[in-house]
Amino acid sequence: MSEQSQPVFAIEKIYVRDLSLEIPNAPNIFLERETPEINLQLGTKSQSIDEGLYEVLLTVTVTAKIKDKMMFLVEVQQAGIFRIRNLPDGELDPVLGIGCPNILFPYLREVVSDIVTRAGFPAVILNPVNFEAIYHQKKSEMN
Repeated sequence: MSEQSQPVFAIEKIYVRDLSLEIPNAPNIFLERETPEINLQLGTKSQSIDEGLYEVLLTVTVTAKIKDKMMFLVEVQQAGIFRIRNLPDGELDPVLGIGCPNILFPYLREVVSDIVTRAGFPAVILNPVNFEAIYHQKKSEMN
């Protein structure tokens, strides 16, 4: 087999594409002692940016509320550029939908925890995510 037909997978760059923090009820919200209700929304998408280069984007929105008061809202877009070539037919979508998000997720988790802590709140540690299950669920919804 020639080198040109060997599968290629490389991480070119991992970066925070967008980061937003809102604390609409500061400073009074810091005086609340109740445990907040945390809501999490997670999304993934990918796009080709050049021949054999793909950007994969993980987006998370974390909201914390106490009763009807917003404690904080964090939105993060964690992105990566991946060089992917010479994969067998049907293999690219799973790599973009499962493999790349699994690589990006620890970075996303760290950004969320860090920004929430720097905002003066206890850290929010995101639980592991099964991107394979999410990928297969999306595929079955499309069929």
